[in-house]
Amino acid sequence: MRIRLLQGLALLATGLLAGAFGYGAANLVPTFNAVPLDMRLSFHAELMKMNGITMQAAMATSTLSSLALAALTRGRARLIAGSAGLLTLASFLITRLGNVPINGRIKEWAISSAPADHAEILRRWELFNHLRTLTALTAFGLLIVLFLRQPPADRKQPQTTPA
Repeated sequence: MRIRLLQGLALLATGLLAGAFGYGAANLVPTFNAVPLDMRLSFHAELMKMNGITMQAAMATSTLSSLALAALTRGRARLIAGSAGLLTLASFLITRLGNVPINGRIKEWAISSAPADHAEILRRWELFNHLRTLTALTAFGLLIVLFLRQPPADRKQPQTTPA
């Protein structure tokens, strides 16, 4: 029972993480690129204030629940859950080491002005964003595969009685 609950938590957290990153990559980034730079910088800076807490919580919950699931399972299930945990950890590291430092610069630009090389820096932010989205989506896919591999707990095999 606790493994099923842990699977549910890992699926929920990783699905939310992949969904949030996917929405950002599919909708926010193109919108960022379609509006004037000053509007993008202001909105980006405000959005990152909100995302700081929620996205880090989703990444932590995804990683910890997947790794805990790996610790409680064996064989292929352990490999799949562990891989999902490492992929969500990769999403965290990409965010922390790639996106967050650039977010700090964007915050400064929003109150002053962007440097001449801002387009290249924003392209790098987008690259990191695509990478963390890919790692989160892959982790979510792995957890779905893991969940689908196992028969539902409440489904029992039909029993035959001797005639």
